[in-house]
Amino acid sequence: MKQAPAKSVLIIGNFLSGAGGSRGVCEELAPRLESTGWNVITASSRQNRIMRLIDMIKTAVSQRQYYRVAQVDVYSGAAFLWAEVVSWVLRAVHKPYVLTLHGGNLPIFAARYPRRVRRLMQSATAITAPSAYLYEQMQPYCANPILLPNPIELANYPYRYRGTLQPQLVWLRAFHTIYNPSLAIQVVGMLKGTFPEIHLTMVGPNKGDGSFEQCQAEVSKLGLTTQVTFSGGVKKSEVPNWLQKGDIFLNTTNFDNTPVSVIEAMACGLCVVTTNVGGIPYLFTHEYDALLVPPNDAHAMADAVRRLLTEPELAKKLSQNARTTVEKYDWAIVLPQWEDLLLSVTSENQ
Repeated sequence: MKQAPAKSVLIIGNFLSGAGGSRGVCEELAPRLESTGWNVITASSRQNRIMRLIDMIKTAVSQRQYYRVAQVDVYSGAAFLWAEVVSWVLRAVHKPYVLTLHGGNLPIFAARYPRRVRRLMQSATAITAPSAYLYEQMQPYCANPILLPNPIELANYPYRYRGTLQPQLVWLRAFHTIYNPSLAIQVVGMLKGTFPEIHLTMVGPNKGDGSFEQCQAEVSKLGLTTQVTFSGGVKKSEVPNWLQKGDIFLNTTNFDNTPVSVIEAMACGLCVVTTNVGGIPYLFTHEYDALLVPPNDAHAMADAVRRLLTEPELAKKLSQNARTTVEKYDWAIVLPQWEDLLLSVTSENQ
């Protein structure tokens, strides 16, 4: 059997943006590797979970002569099983693989199922973590993970210095309970009296768990139909334009690791108010490049927004430092690190 070229990789993850899902890092990594001469095979874009797993397994086996190394995304919950199964298949066909950790809930899952997690971690040739939070929290289960942040194409996010803020807020995530979208609406309700021109633009797809309907009900209940706009899901290329509609970015999530949406907002110069959950305190510094507040605390988040609108020097500092903070997340810096890692894993397993 002819051996695949050294620069060949199978990427296992959720390629679902074409069907309205969130665009994962794997969907960005694949074409960028191709642009530098890699032969890239991907799985899977199937919407049905069972069919997606079957496609991952089938691709790993049927395409084995066309790739030398695999990269597998690892999430908590039911998705962890997919990583376990695919990794077993990769071992069966004698392919080395890199595991990439995702999700702010993964350490909690690992504490609940330490043997399963440790067994999977120890089977990999290398492990990457996108944040210092996961790097630290997953140390008991895997030795020496490699820190590789979730990157963005910095040039696609024009920076606008926010010298004077308007009460224009932006929220950008999927409508799902873990992201707590209704908290943003509660914040607007608390600030409406003081800032009658306040407006919130909520950008993101409906994940179908009732969160979107809950937000609609909250808007009606609080009389905010002219203060809150729902845009629905948007293409990745359109995100910078939507972010530029506001001066303040709200991140209301209850679980998080390395929120790309927050990084995108900071790249554009928005002032960020975010919950301090998961990996966020490892990424951002309170009152330096963002304002961090406790989760599910509408009063604290509203107070933080009020500070930005009434303390111009604080807003200027956050807007300026935000861009500096995220410059290290540029693909121009991160992609060569990915290439070096994949090539080193390939050479170690020749």
